[in-house]
Amino acid sequence: MDFELSDEQRLLRDTVREFAAGEVAPVAADLDASKRFPYELVEKMGGLGLMGIPFPAEYGGGGADTLSYALAVEELARVDSSVAITMAAHTSLGTMPIHLFGDDEQRDEWLPQLCSGRRLAAFGLTEPEAGSDAGNTRTRAALDGEEWVIDGAKQFITNSGTDISACVTVTARTGEDEISNLIVPNGTPGYEVGEPYRKMGWNASDTRPLSFDGCRVPAANLLGPRGQGFKQFLQILDGGRIGVAAMGLGLAQGALDEALAYARERRAFGRPISKFQTIQAKIADIATEIEAARLLTYRAATLKDRGEPFTLTAAQAKLKTGRLAVRAAEEAVQIHGGYGYIEEYPVCRFYRDAKILTIGEGTDEVQQMVIARALGC
Repeated sequence: MDFELSDEQRLLRDTVREFAAGEVAPVAADLDASKRFPYELVEKMGGLGLMGIPFPAEYGGGGADTLSYALAVEELARVDSSVAITMAAHTSLGTMPIHLFGDDEQRDEWLPQLCSGRRLAAFGLTEPEAGSDAGNTRTRAALDGEEWVIDGAKQFITNSGTDISACVTVTARTGEDEISNLIVPNGTPGYEVGEPYRKMGWNASDTRPLSFDGCRVPAANLLGPRGQGFKQFLQILDGGRIGVAAMGLGLAQGALDEALAYARERRAFGRPISKFQTIQAKIADIATEIEAARLLTYRAATLKDRGEPFTLTAAQAKLKTGRLAVRAAEEAVQIHGGYGYIEEYPVCRFYRDAKILTIGEGTDEVQQMVIARALGC
């Protein structure tokens, strides 16, 4: 297996790394503290082509592969998870369903504005009683002439309530035993976006509940064939897990970066604490796990790009990197000592941001179930 990145992939990685260090890092703490959505950064990412990396050039996308997309997410999460999830959720959850399952008219209408980053897309799957049990969707859509009438509620939806949010693709029960996906434009009567949640982390990202009360959309807003929604969103979640795995990988690497820099600078008993065996052991363990997790994440992306089965590897990567992010952030805080508990230090934010990576896009327990089933259990 070739473990080397292509010249194009290295160029993209280095471009995003430079952007993250020069544009995101200086404002990340302020965005987190003020809970302010990073409109200016999204605009700049759109200008760099980061909001449409895996989509065809004919729609304004980058025409790149999944591994390139994962590299970009990793580099953003290395500095700030709120910015990374804004890009990742827009790409793999919000825009990808339209790209994969939309017809020509739907793609022509939505993809150019979404690939450019001028507008954001969201994916509405989770409900109060349908999280891990996504097949238990209660939201309903009834066909009335040439319109679908949607009633229900969604929760924990990213990118749905910003000033540049364009649409949300929602799962809805269109029959007793069938689920379909429907595109709902922002501003549609009967579609209400709730107030943003007060969260432990990802404070600069947009996460809200949604409600639908007699919300009417054209029949043409059905995404793909009627009744294919369950199959569609399972495919979307498989791909989305690669993005979330890249986020966990990036956060872990960022935590290690901060821990190394601090350990080399902080002195105790007359020498840098990086010279103490206990600190070295922590750093060595995390660094080794990061390299293993990176190979697993990149393999999942590569399998997807080759058109080979990747469900198992994506679930393994998501499980591994989420847990690693939590551990790496915790060890980075520990290495910082009391300063790790102070908001001025990035590791404090990393620690708060890490936990959701074991929950979102399928909990660790769901990943274990997916893995076990793939192994024949």
